[in-house]
Amino acid sequence: MVTRVVADSTAADAVSPLDEAAMLALRHGLEGLKLWRYDDVGFALLRGEDLDLAVAPASRGRGVGTALARAAMGAAPAGVTAWSHADHPAAAALAEELGLSATRRLWVMSRDAGPVDVPEVEGVTIRGYRETDADEVLRVNAAAFAHHPEQGSMDADELAERMAEPWFDPAGLLVVADGDRLRGFHWTKRHSATLGEVYVVGIDPASQGLGLGKVLVDAGLRHLRDGGAEDVLLYVESDNVPAVRLYEGLGFTHAPADTHVMYVRPARASVSGSAS
Repeated sequence: MVTRVVADSTAADAVSPLDEAAMLALRHGLEGLKLWRYDDVGFALLRGEDLDLAVAPASRGRGVGTALARAAMGAAPAGVTAWSHADHPAAAALAEELGLSATRRLWVMSRDAGPVDVPEVEGVTIRGYRETDADEVLRVNAAAFAHHPEQGSMDADELAERMAEPWFDPAGLLVVADGDRLRGFHWTKRHSATLGEVYVVGIDPASQGLGLGKVLVDAGLRHLRDGGAEDVLLYVESDNVPAVRLYEGLGFTHAPADTHVMYVRPARASVSGSAS
């Protein structure tokens, strides 16, 4: 049922109601997951402090989402968070009804795939990932995303899970190598034969200000284009001004409708309910 509701919602909304972390959690059956169903037309998924909810398009507007949300919120911790992956007005109205506030906005930016020139950087090499790079990728990732609630906490097991995904290609995880030490990386992703993604770009804080971010993005764009991609997208925090300016300078644009919104319940709020 979950798979069908996700597929129907994605077709109707042009975006999945579940992000990558939620899909991985369902696929790997991680401990601590709680799932509520409503007559096989909707579900709510609680992963620690993260709440996901989806209702089949044909069953919307009937109170299904509200019932599921109240049931899940009754079991959720005080600081529970929930994403609206399409910034849907109905999600905003439900969040207000439940006492949740918008705290983050994630932009989707896009551009065509090329052509792209990649300048050389003296003293370093840009190449594809090798198995011996794992510890360095984790080190750079933790340093670069120290204040990012999802990406910065990635550990060896989570890295292995992502690399086990069908889309993973070692050649598409580009690193800036200075001997055995990495200064940064650009992890690209392919959604289809013609659509690629600037999945994660991380620069070691000690190497910031050297222009490596732009070089890595350019290298990733060239890699995706050489593999047949025609269009490329990326996700960026709307308030990350330096990153937004970098991507705008590289030709990426953002449409207002392409915004994901995170809602958070204040610690003092309380909601109860039930659903079967």
